[in-house]
Amino acid sequence: MSSDIRPATIKDIPSEIRQLLRMAERAYLGTLTSRLDVDYPFVTLVVPALGNDEAPLLLLSDLSDHARNLQQNKHVSLLFDGTLELAEPLTGPRVTLLGTLSVSEAAEDRDAYLAQHPEAELYAGFGDFRFYRFNLLEALYVAGFGRIHRLSAAELQAG
Repeated sequence: MSSDIRPATIKDIPSEIRQLLRMAERAYLGTLTSRLDVDYPFVTLVVPALGNDEAPLLLLSDLSDHARNLQQNKHVSLLFDGTLELAEPLTGPRVTLLGTLSVSEAAEDRDAYLAQHPEAELYAGFGDFRFYRFNLLEALYVAGFGRIHRLSAAELQAG
C-alpha cells in the first residue's frame, strides 16, 4: 500500500478515506467475544474488498471465532492501515470504521469480492464460507500526527 496521501482540506477527507479503503490489502476486524461471562474485544486480520458502492466486503468462515462472535453481536470495527511501509507508522493514514457486519447473499457482492481476490475462488464455494457486507455508522480517520477527523456515514458518502 502506498503512503503518498497528500495533506487535505476538510472537503478532501471523504475521498482520502475512499482511496485508503481501495488501496488496502488487509484490514483488522474487531468483534466482541464473551469469555468467563465478560465481553472482550477480539481483533483479527481479514482481507477486504469493496462492493460496487464501496462498502467493505469480507469472506469469512463460519468456523472462525470472529464469525461465531458475529452470531451474538453484529457490531464491529474495521481498521484499514495505510502505514505499513512507513518507518514512523504514527505519521501515516489509517481509518477505523464502526458499524455492523451482515451476511450478504447478493451475487454482486460475491462477484466484486472475487474480482478483487480471484485466489479466494478456491474456498469461496465451501459450505462454511460466507460473504459479509459492512454497514457503516461512523469513520475515524487519522491522516497523520494531529490530523484526526470523525465522519458520519452520511458525511463520508456525501463527500
